[in-house]
Amino acid sequence: MDRLVNTVRPYAWGSTTSIPRLLGTDPTGEPQAELWMGAHPGAPSRTARGPLNELIEADPVRELGRPSVDKFGPRLPFLLKVLAAGAPLSLQVHPDLARARTGFAAEEAAGIPADAPHRTYKDANHKPELICALTPFEGLCGFRAPAEAADLLADLGVDTLKPYVDLLHAQPEEAALREVLTALLTADPEDMAETVADAASAAGRLGGALAPYASLAHHYPRDPGVIAAMLLNHVRLQPGEALYLGAGVPHAYLDGLGVEIMANSDNVLRCGLTPKHVDVPELLRVVRFEPSDPGVLRPEASATGEEVYDTPTDEFRLSRFVRAEGAAPNDLTAATPQILLAVAGRPRAGDLTLTPGGSVFVPAGEPLELTGPGTVFRATVVA
Repeated sequence: MDRLVNTVRPYAWGSTTSIPRLLGTDPTGEPQAELWMGAHPGAPSRTARGPLNELIEADPVRELGRPSVDKFGPRLPFLLKVLAAGAPLSLQVHPDLARARTGFAAEEAAGIPADAPHRTYKDANHKPELICALTPFEGLCGFRAPAEAADLLADLGVDTLKPYVDLLHAQPEEAALREVLTALLTADPEDMAETVADAASAAGRLGGALAPYASLAHHYPRDPGVIAAMLLNHVRLQPGEALYLGAGVPHAYLDGLGVEIMANSDNVLRCGLTPKHVDVPELLRVVRFEPSDPGVLRPEASATGEEVYDTPTDEFRLSRFVRAEGAAPNDLTAATPQILLAVAGRPRAGDLTLTPGGSVFVPAGEPLELTGPGTVFRATVVA
């Protein structure tokens, strides 16, 4: 078992205080957006034995176990993060596995450099993900019913939004959503900038359900993603609640601290709220234009005290233990690799005491007992 030393990614949208508060360190004054735990080559966790990705490459069966290697290959299939949003992230979707493989192969064949700003597919993997709130957490997830989105736009009283309102009343609903999102992303940039400004002014004046979009426009004042965001469900999570984001589901995180787990991929197609490249044709191939309930997840408790966040994804399985003083040990020995992350208290993983923000990597088959009071998230795979 290895105590992990992890990298904090300083993306501009990160909170300056949330991760330091969790870790019990002083803020640096700079954004601290994501604390990465895993073997992603962009920022692998470090151990006393060396970088985690190199340990796995040297002996994948020993570190990951035969079941995981047979199912997912010689790599850790997931990346675990603490995510701290102090400003909105980009509005985005992720491809399914088939589209990721096709898109990656096409860009490789075209010779597009991996770091090119217009490159869409960085790898051949899909990127389902789960975000679990540690504090009150705000986000956007999946399409509203078109009629509901039409009412929200109409409430703004902005003349240039009326054509979109009319389109949203068309049938079938999927075609209406596709047509409106396409029109927003291909509109004349100067015309759209004026529409966004008018919509933001109205949202700020009217407040209520429209207030979040005034805030979005403050961060992205000319971005069509401000209007596109109104097509999505606005969600507020309480600590312990979670959202699962499958392929093609548009989403954005707006504010709050959470534990995020995802398949180990960098494939992101952006819809807005970003200065980065938006590949509209490919985006329209990937987005699922289906109205849906955002599906807030709450953990399902077992007799052992493990609370599991149930998802349809095998690359990761996230659960948590909320342990009281004097509670019986939890046997976490497993045939698959694990990362444990403490977020409260001083629990012990074997002989290692974990403080909030502390984490360990547990190789497959390693005997392990969890003891002591505190809250611990457990990340592993279904193999």
